[in-house]
Amino acid sequence: MVKVKICGITNIEDALLAVKLGADALGFVLADSPRRADPKMVREGSLLLPPFISRVGVFVDEDEAEVKKLASFCGLDTLQFHGAESPYYCKDFEQKVIKALRVGDFSDLRALSEYPAVGGVAAFLLDTFVEGKPGGTGETFDWAIAKEAKKFGKPIILSGGLDPDNVAQAIREVNPYAVDVSSGVESELGKKDMEKMKEFIKRAKSVRS
Repeated sequence: MVKVKICGITNIEDALLAVKLGADALGFVLADSPRRADPKMVREGSLLLPPFISRVGVFVDEDEAEVKKLASFCGLDTLQFHGAESPYYCKDFEQKVIKALRVGDFSDLRALSEYPAVGGVAAFLLDTFVEGKPGGTGETFDWAIAKEAKKFGKPIILSGGLDPDNVAQAIREVNPYAVDVSSGVESELGKKDMEKMKEFIKRAKSVRS
């Protein structure tokens, strides 16, 4: 069954609700973003979450020492890098690492070959390329590209423009390891909608591979 990550969590109430509805992972943006999370909130929320829920910190070209400091303070177990972080950079963390790639066309997948099959990056997250925006755009891309990305030997997390209406189709077409959603389950920027999250998680987990 596909894993579901709810990203762009900005408050404890949304974090706890997402888990109650069946989310497997929560994403907290710790980079410059309208959905940037307060590290103190992330720390408090992490302590309240039940076991087996992944706490993911999202960073963009952050100083390595600062990432490690925030990861420890916030209680993160997974780091998601949305910038130009190199394979060498990604190897130097004790947490699991997800490397995000903004996808425009098939040629963008060449960057995945730079990350070795063993060590460093544990999974690739594919998001939609929009000039000047590292992620969270709410726009979709050609899912055939995501299918091709599976050939690079790491789990694929599908993101970019997913919502309750299209997530089941996306999973059937790509069969990813996980799906990631932010704006697609919001009532307003930075605030999650209970019914949208409920439907997204329900429909995502209803698809059998």
